[in-house]
Amino acid sequence: MRDLTQVAIIGAGPAGLSAALEIAKRGGQVTVFDENARPGGQLFKQIHKFFGSEYHGAGIRGVNLGEQLLQSCIENKVNIMLDSAVFGIFPNKEVGVASNGRCSSFRAEKILIATGATERPINFPGWTLPGVMGAGAAQTMMNIHRVLPGKKVLMIGSGNVGLVVSYQILQAGGEVVAIVEALPKVNGYMVHANKVMRNGVPIYTSHTIKEAFGDGRVEKAVIVEVDSGFSPVPGSEKTFEADTVCLAVGLNPSVELARLAGCRLVHIPRMGGFVPSHNEEMMTSVPGVYVAGDIAGIEEASTAMEEGRLAGISIAYSLDLMSEAEYAESKRVINERIEELRSGPHGKVRREGKQSILRGYQQ
Repeated sequence: MRDLTQVAIIGAGPAGLSAALEIAKRGGQVTVFDENARPGGQLFKQIHKFFGSEYHGAGIRGVNLGEQLLQSCIENKVNIMLDSAVFGIFPNKEVGVASNGRCSSFRAEKILIATGATERPINFPGWTLPGVMGAGAAQTMMNIHRVLPGKKVLMIGSGNVGLVVSYQILQAGGEVVAIVEALPKVNGYMVHANKVMRNGVPIYTSHTIKEAFGDGRVEKAVIVEVDSGFSPVPGSEKTFEADTVCLAVGLNPSVELARLAGCRLVHIPRMGGFVPSHNEEMMTSVPGVYVAGDIAGIEEASTAMEEGRLAGISIAYSLDLMSEAEYAESKRVINERIEELRSGPHGKVRREGKQSILRGYQQ
């Protein structure tokens, strides 16, 4: 038996919920699927306040933004199916779903894939020991389940994720023995780096982890300096007592469903690896299948929400739920906000990456 929905959205994170709201408030029928027990994605792990413009939630904590977005979706009658894993996208816009111990399928006119990203691991001696985990996993343990991942943590990676999670570990009562960065300078915003350094956390640039060891779990970790070619410098090892090693070394877009749907993928390293090529309306090479958020290239949560809105209005317009004039004006406003988010040295890399994705769509 097939259920019908006008729009199927896979992923109830910031991009998926933002798109759902844009479609539903214009009268569209939307069903959102998420494999987790609660919606909201990364927003519900982000207890820090956002900064930037008022449009992007400046001064509001990510978890509060997520709650506001979720409540708006509920008020606009978005159907959110939790504990529902989408295992395939088939011809004729059919979505396979495993939920409550049974499999079913949904036929949709339009599909948005907003599956986010997965944490990137690194391989080193001892990386399979209990106590080695992704920084996102540590953040989930603390901010969702209220469990401290470890008492003495070594953080690998000084991007915004590594810096923010390090500060949250300190807030939760843990100790961050050091932050390690292979690049010669901090890779995230200095506003985050300064907060952890003011709390006495050293940041070792031009260093990487060499090994972790212990009796059945992490007990110590060794880092080593690297030269300009990222080769270890002999004799530069430093050993730390630590029960946890957190890896904040990047994300890979979760493109599995896009691949199953037949979407063309392009390899853009600066955007996280393989991403579905898409046009300015966020539609992929498969007509009627859209992407938004980290699956469309690794960026910030604020950008994911704006991309979700862009995909949402593009879908709404294609379903004749809004006029051409309203669509053009909404698209202009959203693109201006996205450009604002991509300003500055970090944003420049993302902007250039997006241009490469657009070129991949046109080829």
